[in-house]
Amino acid sequence: MVHDVLDPDSDRGRVYQSLVRHPHQSAGELAARTGLAEPVVRAVLDELAAEDGVVTTEPGSAGAVWEAVPPTQLVEALLRRDDALRMALRRTGAELERLYRSARRDSAHYGALEVVEDLARVLATSRQLQQTARHQLRSIDVPPYSGTPDFYLAQEALQRERMAAGVTYRAIYPGSAFDDPIAWPNMARMIEAGEQARTLDDPPLKLSLRDDDLAVVTLAADERPGVVSLVIRPSSLLQALSNVFESLWRLAVPVSAAGIGTQIDARDRQILSLMASGATDDAIARHLGVGRRTVVRRVSALLAALGATTRFQAGVQAARRGWL
Repeated sequence: MVHDVLDPDSDRGRVYQSLVRHPHQSAGELAARTGLAEPVVRAVLDELAAEDGVVTTEPGSAGAVWEAVPPTQLVEALLRRDDALRMALRRTGAELERLYRSARRDSAHYGALEVVEDLARVLATSRQLQQTARHQLRSIDVPPYSGTPDFYLAQEALQRERMAAGVTYRAIYPGSAFDDPIAWPNMARMIEAGEQARTLDDPPLKLSLRDDDLAVVTLAADERPGVVSLVIRPSSLLQALSNVFESLWRLAVPVSAAGIGTQIDARDRQILSLMASGATDDAIARHLGVGRRTVVRRVSALLAALGATTRFQAGVQAARRGWL
């Protein structure tokens, strides 16, 4: 369950807290109370119901009446799921480390794993992963980088070609990518071309996943310069790596190409600053001496420009782009 259900300024938070204050509400009544469009409210209710945040006795009915689960129960569920996520990440990292060490002693020790140490083969494996993807390619893009500028330009061209063929790309980048004069322009171009991108402060590994049948983990070599790749075929380890990616994807902050390279005016900067400080729409409107609807429209536009779904994400993205 995403923590923004506890954020009173997020759509999910507005719906949940409205149900806390006013039990047994329909989607239409919630729309009136929250100021959200009824289709948005219905989508939020479906999400929260799937995550055990709200309940209804009439699932699927247009006239369904909704109720919030007790807040203490919700918070305990959030904490338990956070703990489970951390434990799963630690177990996967420990297993990967054990397999890596074993594979370097004997590559036949684990049948689903192949160690690739030659740089030319490492780069060829990366390219082949894109060429053979049928449905989607997921990646965590962090150093080490070992290709030449020409190699990465060719990779970019191949990605455009594969996306045009219908392959979905989802990528997690480190937050430092915004400050990299080479990585950020490439990242922005790929987002504009259709890549779904998110950022995380400190991703734990460099990973590529082709569909659900192949993974490549790239690491710095221990005893020499350069890198080594671990090619992982269908196995419990492959499934664990897929789960790790999806867990990190949920934690990561969405990135949008909208507004890249643009500046914002003084009023929008004030709105962003107040949002980042936790101010509500009403408080922002009073502070700026404008109507609440004006603030709601500007907040919605800023969230879209920043590719954010919550005010917290918007604050992170705005700071990264130098808007604050």
